[in-house]
Amino acid sequence: MSPPDADRQPAAPYATAAGLVERSAAAYASGVPEAPADDGFFGPASVTWRISADLAGPVGGLRALLMQALHPLAMAGVDQHSDWRQDPVGRLAATSAYVTTISFGERAAAERAAARVRRIHDHVAGTDPVTGRRYAASDPALLLWVHAALVESAIAARQELGTPLSPGDADRYVAEMAVAAELVGVPTALIPASVAGLSRYIDSVRPELRCTPAASESMAYLLDPPGLDDDIAEIWQDVRDAAIVTLPDWAREMYGYPAPPALTTSASRACSRPGSGSHCGRARPGPGEAGTRRGGDRRRGRGPGHGLAADAPRAAAVAPRAAAVAPWAAAGAPRAGGARACRARRCALRGQRAAAVRGGRPEQAGAAS
Repeated sequence: MSPPDADRQPAAPYATAAGLVERSAAAYASGVPEAPADDGFFGPASVTWRISADLAGPVGGLRALLMQALHPLAMAGVDQHSDWRQDPVGRLAATSAYVTTISFGERAAAERAAARVRRIHDHVAGTDPVTGRRYAASDPALLLWVHAALVESAIAARQELGTPLSPGDADRYVAEMAVAAELVGVPTALIPASVAGLSRYIDSVRPELRCTPAASESMAYLLDPPGLDDDIAEIWQDVRDAAIVTLPDWAREMYGYPAPPALTTSASRACSRPGSGSHCGRARPGPGEAGTRRGGDRRRGRGPGHGLAADAPRAAAVAPRAAAVAPWAAAGAPRAGGARACRARRCALRGQRAAAVRGGRPEQAGAAS
């Protein structure tokens, strides 16, 4: 049980999440070069490219944030040194752009992005008000936790909601992604190179983890961000629910979310068929029941809704994930398909091992367009 944070000052109010889809999609697209000089650190034959193009990617990303926030020192650094409250969408977009650049960018671009992050980290240090411990963003131990949570979450989301990786491919992914940790300054000898090693590492860190007031507050916002277009808000609820479902039990317990209902393979397969029109049984785990929703039937701010357009062959290779993150984001593309298409998009992110995902691509392009 964490000691009360009596000295913590009242936080500034969060800005709305208006523009989440548009800015996230633009950030994602910015990390995919149109005429690359090389295949970067991974390449089209890598497991990393396959996972990064999977429709389960948004779920894995949100789950990673939930996991990362449970480290009190990592969370304190974000809470005390970022503009997270003033521009939460910008913070998420910057993270999306960085991860995409590392995954799909040229080597030189990835190295430049990592160098910028290291320079920023050099100036981030302080004291966590909950534990009283000093922290520095450049600490390899904190960087490794952020890396491990990202990698493990990507695997967990895909195993539950996408096309499951074979044990060999899962190990390959962990080993491939070691370079991402090295780029930000984690010594190679510390980085897990297999799923078993990753699991042992996470188990070793668990005694340090807790849900601090900063983690609880920031994740409550992220799970139910105000200001979304109504259609996007519904999709975000499904992404949120899936992220909570895929959390390990101990992490859900730290946040105080109740155990979620079981996912059903048959329902997910039925709703993932393009054009089925199925509403799909919704799994409603912790956040809505635990009181993180604020305002029930409120009207969210509406912004221009559009679809992501990707013309370059390289961008097209990763378009499925972009479409899942931001189905109506790029300027000029109309909303397509109305309520029926919206249900199909939402269904693609629901359930267990959705049949709409085939090796990182939708079964039919129209299912995510």
